[in-house]
Amino acid sequence: MKNEERNRSIEELIEEMDLHKEAPEEEPFRQYYFIKKARAYYQELSRQEGRPLTYCVTTFGCQMNARDSEKLSGILEEIGYVEEAEETKADFVIFNTCTVRENANQKVYGRLGQLGHIKKSKPHMMIAICGCMMQEAEEVETIRKSYRHVDLIFGTHNIFKFAELFTQALQSHKLVVDVWKDTDRIVEDLPVDRKYLFKSGVNIMFGCNNFCSYCIVPYVRGRERSRNPEDIIKEIRQLVADGVVEVMLLGQNVNSYGKTLESPISFAELLRQIEQIEGLKRIRFMTSHPKDLSDELIEVMSQSPKICRHLHLPVQAGSTRILKEMNRRYTKEDYLALVNRLKEKMPDLSLTTDIMVGFPGETEEDFEETLDVVRKVRYDSAFTFIYSKRSGTPAAKMDNQVPEDVVKERFQRLLKEVQTISAEVCKEQAGTTQEVLVEEINDHMDGYVTGRLSNNLLVHFPGDESMIGQLVKVSLKESKGFYYMGELVH
Repeated sequence: MKNEERNRSIEELIEEMDLHKEAPEEEPFRQYYFIKKARAYYQELSRQEGRPLTYCVTTFGCQMNARDSEKLSGILEEIGYVEEAEETKADFVIFNTCTVRENANQKVYGRLGQLGHIKKSKPHMMIAICGCMMQEAEEVETIRKSYRHVDLIFGTHNIFKFAELFTQALQSHKLVVDVWKDTDRIVEDLPVDRKYLFKSGVNIMFGCNNFCSYCIVPYVRGRERSRNPEDIIKEIRQLVADGVVEVMLLGQNVNSYGKTLESPISFAELLRQIEQIEGLKRIRFMTSHPKDLSDELIEVMSQSPKICRHLHLPVQAGSTRILKEMNRRYTKEDYLALVNRLKEKMPDLSLTTDIMVGFPGETEEDFEETLDVVRKVRYDSAFTFIYSKRSGTPAAKMDNQVPEDVVKERFQRLLKEVQTISAEVCKEQAGTTQEVLVEEINDHMDGYVTGRLSNNLLVHFPGDESMIGQLVKVSLKESKGFYYMGELVH
């Protein structure tokens, strides 16, 4: 899955490492040293078992976590492990955790308990937990006390150290815990095993400075830090050389990209530079905070033939009073004015959003303001969810938590409104011909493939595996509310 030239250079670098010397201090060379050391351990374990050993990385949460998991998989494959789809069968299991909602933690504990029974019959089995949940000291302590079959714990800031930590765990035969409170470090050029050959996520920044009152992310992901544009461009060029035609630029708030750099640049300027990469066909990005979306960015998007006509613009609520309590730093009027500017420049822009119901103190009048925004913007789709009290956030301590029955009734009303409008918006494209990136074989219809339009909606149409990764023209024959049935245009 990786570029052959880059693969060779990694192999050469690892071969040159002398394990009789101390590990280098400079990254990423230090991690290549530990990859080689881990290989030696792996080979002995594999010899003892009489077969190749397998791994399974289970990802909870966002696309940032998914990209981190690809890095973990890349390192494990460099060590020698072979991917296994089922965690109950794997020799090395990693849980890359999310902690946005507290019930996500309970899922992890349930899976850990199941693996504890399996490990009793597989003493060579390794279990690691990383990600946002591990940035919370009380969760780490719970695992120390109640899940002693876990071998390795690390957080969001030091994923690049995985090979080194893995080696420590193998050498010590004890639980290794390495969780950093914060960091300004970004380590480049480590192995990555991509899920798709033709598209890839690309981190452009890490962390968040916004501190929305309901959100734990800034506390577990740390402060914003942007990658150097040269490193981003280099990575995307390598991806394109490896067959990638579409990239998704990732950050908790991509619109504030570049502010922490020694030589600051705007997100719009980064997009201009990425657009110049020959062979790259599509550019997506998420997530955009409305307070930082500039007119410069709107102009770049409207002029670009590569930036997809889709923008995920979380509103969270329609009431200015509630938005202030959420610490979102825009008003209802600000948001609607921004949407108007976007649609004036790009009438064909697909807008999607996140909407929360039941934030503390939300009244019926506040909720009606949210419905008003939904009706005025007419989103292509929306991720609607019920407010979940998250300990460690200011909102969890607020008075006036909304009764559960009231929240559920409002949520159903919102869902009905969003779905009705989404179906109407989707129907407007029926009968047109659009460029589609073919992504996969359709699991539910024999002889069909599934592709994604520039506006992020899906279309199912007759095709075969040879088309995966290609950009093709498809006639959208019928709207099904949230997707299309189509026909290939030859």
